[in-house]
Amino acid sequence: MSINSQPYPHCGSQSVSPLGKGATSCDQGISERSHRNGRPANLPLHCRHHLFPQRPVRRQYPSYESSPAPHLRSSQQEGFSPESIATTVRPSSSSPLSPQGKEATPTDVLRRPIEETPKPSFLNSLRKTFNAIINNFIDPAAHRPSVNPRYVLAHNWAPVGELPPTPSPVVRGRIPLALRGGAYVRNGPNPQHLPGGTHHIFDGDGMLHCLHLSAGSDDTAPATFCSRYVQTCRYLLEREAGRNVLPNIFSGMNGVNGLVRRAAVVARVITGKMDLSAAIGLANIALGYFGGRLFALGEADLPYAIHLSPSGDVITIGRWDFGGKLSMGMTAHPKKDPSPARFSHSKQPDVPIFSVRHPSYLHDFAITEKYAIFCDMQIVMETLQMVLGSGFPFGTDARKVPRVGILPRYAASDSDIRWFDVPGFNPVHTINAWEDDGGDTVVLVAPNVLSLEHALDRMELVHCCVEMVRIDLRTGAVSRTPLSAGNLDFGVINPCYLGRRNRYAYLGVGSPQPMVAGVMKLDMVKKGVDCVTASRMYGPRRFGGEPIFVPAPDEGEEEDDGYLVTYLHDENTGESSFLVMDARSPDLQVVAEVSLPRRVPYGFHGLFITAAELRAQKGKP
Repeated sequence: MSINSQPYPHCGSQSVSPLGKGATSCDQGISERSHRNGRPANLPLHCRHHLFPQRPVRRQYPSYESSPAPHLRSSQQEGFSPESIATTVRPSSSSPLSPQGKEATPTDVLRRPIEETPKPSFLNSLRKTFNAIINNFIDPAAHRPSVNPRYVLAHNWAPVGELPPTPSPVVRGRIPLALRGGAYVRNGPNPQHLPGGTHHIFDGDGMLHCLHLSAGSDDTAPATFCSRYVQTCRYLLEREAGRNVLPNIFSGMNGVNGLVRRAAVVARVITGKMDLSAAIGLANIALGYFGGRLFALGEADLPYAIHLSPSGDVITIGRWDFGGKLSMGMTAHPKKDPSPARFSHSKQPDVPIFSVRHPSYLHDFAITEKYAIFCDMQIVMETLQMVLGSGFPFGTDARKVPRVGILPRYAASDSDIRWFDVPGFNPVHTINAWEDDGGDTVVLVAPNVLSLEHALDRMELVHCCVEMVRIDLRTGAVSRTPLSAGNLDFGVINPCYLGRRNRYAYLGVGSPQPMVAGVMKLDMVKKGVDCVTASRMYGPRRFGGEPIFVPAPDEGEEEDDGYLVTYLHDENTGESSFLVMDARSPDLQVVAEVSLPRRVPYGFHGLFITAAELRAQKGKP
């Protein structure tokens, strides 16, 4: 499928190839709702038929826009009391001065009050007791820290409740013109119910944390911050049930508890009471913007269309199949070709790849002007072992030789794909790829995962080394060049150079993975042992996320004319902020910082949506 959009004036048209309010809770815990009459009664239309096709539904869940945002109402109105939560917006501890050089005045804003937790039903209480006995005495998760919620959900990985649009002051510098009126959105897992058993970092309902920057000439005007769950079918089902219903992919198959839950789900599927094809997705990995719509992405379900309202709210429209053209889950990392010549209004036929002998973990891919590039890694799916043994869906195959597949972008069948053995090359993410030597050579740049056996289980033991792989299509020769010895991942480039030869890449510094302690800029033309040309470390116990590059076409035509943006959390103070860094400066200088009204948990991938893209958004259907 190829859809047109023009986020940056000098990039031209773009195309994309998709392959393939609930209970408010505080930071310390999550409210549970009791199951009403044993069935969900208020699921939106996009989930009712798929999840419970044989059950009538009495009412529809109201839209977020059906009433004013809670923080805009008077504290004397119905629904608010002196016990309502008050959040204080504070300037960052590292930047105590406002842009005018005066101490920033704290701004008190009102949040939605915590809803009273209903008395749990006898069945729910019995179920929780049964889970506790299994988890504490029969099948404890402590022997695997990677699925032990006491470790996985500790510190700033702990979930937070939803937050309506809330003013957030600029406490340092000024917002650049290229960013004004735009919005930074980051996705990540945020379980609405505390897990009763094991829990992996990849599990948890998707929550979008959105910072909408003020438009106009005032470069110090407050921004608007909002956190909302992606209202997936799964999220709504479990919100109504008041508990976790479906097993998680990465941890829900573990042990006795997982076995019991799997059996319960199988029984509901067999009896026609549940359709797993519409229920299992979490939409918690990444985001994409194309065709005038924002999408929350996961790999186990269709994408979910999202609308950003003028007030800064985040609204889920629903599951999106692009007019019936997408029938299965798609990648969480779709690619948008910046070339105007690639624009098309039609969907290309699917090309099944039968030459992949064993299903592997294919999380990302790359494109050039002519080719799509796939990495067949040593991380493989182990379905039988998942059911009978470890409960983990992926493992490593030390006997397998990693391969890179190069497929013409307009191929009619998988007979056109060529595979090249690249021993020891296991990239989970890619950075960029292009053609060289008149099209006879394909170049791929990606972080290679070392200590592969820990890639999805003990990520703190993983080291990623960025490499440049050159593949000669005439001779089949493959060469590899390390670009940096640092532990780098979450790499991005100027999006206008996607699929074209480029010079600069920006990556998060793992300290350890998946914590991001800083950002480094690589000059891929630079000769020498290490291609790092600029860096910024955030400081002790200060961690950010994936850096996102925002082009600044009004400031120059160089590849690195632009800014890097990310959320930053200070574990010393418990505060979070939004950072803007100058991508051209030798130390990636911070040019602006916005203080956020509450902490933002660590997450995965984000996206910056320009003011022009926000104006071009298609309205709610």
